[in-house]
Amino acid sequence: MKLIKLDAIDSTNEFLKGLSAQQDLENFTVVTAENQTKGKGQRGAVWNSEVGKNLIMSVLVRDFLTDINAIFNLNIAFSLAVIAALKKKNIPDLSIKWPNDILSANKKIGGILIENSIKSDAAILSIVGLGLNVNQTNFEGLPKASSLSIIIGQNLDKEELLSEIMANLEKNVAESLQNPTNLRQQYVDLIYKKDIPMPFMNQNNKKFMGIIQGISPIGRLLVLLVDDSVVEFDIKEVQMLY
Repeated sequence: MKLIKLDAIDSTNEFLKGLSAQQDLENFTVVTAENQTKGKGQRGAVWNSEVGKNLIMSVLVRDFLTDINAIFNLNIAFSLAVIAALKKKNIPDLSIKWPNDILSANKKIGGILIENSIKSDAAILSIVGLGLNVNQTNFEGLPKASSLSIIIGQNLDKEELLSEIMANLEKNVAESLQNPTNLRQQYVDLIYKKDIPMPFMNQNNKKFMGIIQGISPIGRLLVLLVDDSVVEFDIKEVQMLY
């Protein structure tokens, strides 16, 4: 693992994306930053972090995805890598709010953003970004957010967490190449509010009730509706209201 440490950057994902376009980087190259001024989340959201308090990282993953329909396997491998690292730190009630928000109980402690590009030789190169709330304690105006230090009452070593996550990721990538079924089931078992009636809102701002059943082969959310039909939703098509 090659590690590039930055004091401040607009976006670790953008930095690593630009660097990979300029040079041939080794697999699992990681960029971290103490401060990120233009962090991105799902649905175009902005992710803000207190300087020096959280784990802000992006990792290059290559030679893993060969099929555009298997892209969600990387979401699975990385989400589970983070969860496993947090379990070792005794963070309780961990779950994944589909597709890749990390929760403890009903509080968001981390978010993952994966950006894929297809090269001229059809190879798929992925940049995986993680913002993990580690030692931040001020979440004014963010009632659904928390951090590891708030949850367990002590500060944690960010570099130790990074090492754990990367070791887990490399292990998961190797396992997924051999047999992705096991990791997929682990991911499904960790989906937040699975098998529980929940309110949702679709892309037309229409609210409805449904029960999460799991994910489709390409990672879409499977929701059981009141008419007993099961509908697939992509990330931009549905929002869980909780």
